[in-house]
Amino acid sequence: MTTTTPEILCEDLVRIFVTEGVEVQALQGLNLRVDAGELVAVVGASGSGKSTLLTILSGLDRPTAGTAVVAGTNLVSMDARQRRRYQRDVVGFVWQQTSRNLLPYLTAAENVAVPLVVAGTGGRAARAAELLDVMGVADCRDRLPAQMSGGQQQRVAIATAVAASPRVLLADEPTGELDEATSADVLDAMRHVNAELGVTTLIVTHDPTVSEHVHRTVQIRDGRTSTEVLRRTERGEDGVERLHAEEFAVLDKVGRLQLPREVVERLDLRDRVRLGLEADHVRVSRHDHVPGTPDDAVPDDAAGDRTGDHTRDEEGPR
Repeated sequence: MTTTTPEILCEDLVRIFVTEGVEVQALQGLNLRVDAGELVAVVGASGSGKSTLLTILSGLDRPTAGTAVVAGTNLVSMDARQRRRYQRDVVGFVWQQTSRNLLPYLTAAENVAVPLVVAGTGGRAARAAELLDVMGVADCRDRLPAQMSGGQQQRVAIATAVAASPRVLLADEPTGELDEATSADVLDAMRHVNAELGVTTLIVTHDPTVSEHVHRTVQIRDGRTSTEVLRRTERGEDGVERLHAEEFAVLDKVGRLQLPREVVERLDLRDRVRLGLEADHVRVSRHDHVPGTPDDAVPDDAAGDRTGDHTRDEEGPR
C-alpha cells in the first residue's frame, strides 16, 4: 500500500458546465493520484474530460464538487491571492500553441528569465543559461521565437515553465503542432527535465504515441479514469531490452470500474453482466450466459480481454 503523500490528488472530482440551461458533466467523479517525481500521461478522446482536468489543476478553473490537492494546496478552497501564488510558485505550464508559451519580442534567454523576474529571484542569466543547456537549446539563447523551429520553441517553453522551480509541470498537448520526429524530441526533453530536476510532470494528450515515452499512462473516459498502463523495461535472456506494458482497469473506492471498450465489444457485453467470484479473480460474462456451459471456453487470444488486463512486449531500448 502506498503511504507517501501524493503530489497530485483528485478524489471524486466533478465539473458541471451550464450553457443556456443545459448541464454538461465534463468530470463525473474522477479520481487521480500522481506521486512526487512521477511522469504521467493522461490520454483520452475529445470530450473525455482531460482538458477540464488540466484547467482545474492549473488553477484556471474550479471544480463543482470533489477534492483537488496539488503540492499541499487545496484548489477548491483557495482564494484569489492564494491562486496567484499557486500559479506563480507551484505549477509550471506548457501550452500546445507555441505562440502562447513565449513572448515574441524577447529572446529565448529573456523568456526563461521572465518567471524569475516575477518571483524576484536573482541569478537570472545563469539560471536561464543552465536550463537552456539542459533542454539542448543553448544555441538559441539570443534568438527570438520567430527565429526558432517549433521544436526549439517548445524546448524553450519547457525551460521557461520550470525556471522558477515549480513542484509540478503541466503540459497541454505539447506536441500537438509538431511532426512525429520533432514530437519525439520534445517528449524526450520533457522526460529529461523530469529526471534531471525531479519535477512532477503531467502531460495531457489525445496522441497515443505520447504514452510510449512514459512509464504510466492514465486513460480518461466519460469524465472518469478508466484504465492505466504501467511500463517497465526488462532485459531478456537474449540480452535484448524490451518494454513490458500491462493494462489495468481502475477500481475506485466504492468498487466501480470501467472495462476497456474493446473488451466490452469483443464479448458483446451490454446493459448488465453476470459476475462470478473465483478463487483469485472475478469472472465477467454476458447476462444470458450460464456458467459451466461450453461458452466458458475462451480462445487464448481473448484470455487477456476476459479480465480487462493486457500485457505486451515491445522490443528495443526506451
